[in-house]
Amino acid sequence: MQQRLSVITLPVADLRRSAAFYCAGFGWTPAFENEEVIFFQLNGFVLSLFLKSAFEKDINARVADGGHAFALAHNVEGRLEVDDVFAQARNAGARILKEPVATEWGGYAGYFADPDGHAWEVAHNPAWPISEEGYTTFRM
Repeated sequence: MQQRLSVITLPVADLRRSAAFYCAGFGWTPAFENEEVIFFQLNGFVLSLFLKSAFEKDINARVADGGHAFALAHNVEGRLEVDDVFAQARNAGARILKEPVATEWGGYAGYFADPDGHAWEVAHNPAWPISEEGYTTFRM
């Protein structure tokens, strides 16, 4: 199997509420949507918001509430951009988990939660370049 990620799916309780959060809070535009799922085309992969009940039926398993089993990360090019993204998320109704702070690794980062509790880190890591297409490259 190639080392690649294609889609991240977040189960959500209220598809319209979540869509409003990502569209208004992040300024994203759906590539596709219906009554059960919304797809956002991102840089090289897709973020899927899947109505929780439909997702559970699709995977044939129950899903825990809360969304804190992992965190998604959005890297940006500078500290001010971290603060700008936090302002957008806060205005869209995000719950702030950790305000942005200087990190021990020389960056600047914080966490917020979307309406379903999925944690997002917004970070500036000066060692990780971001291409024009938005691809982040891991570097030590």
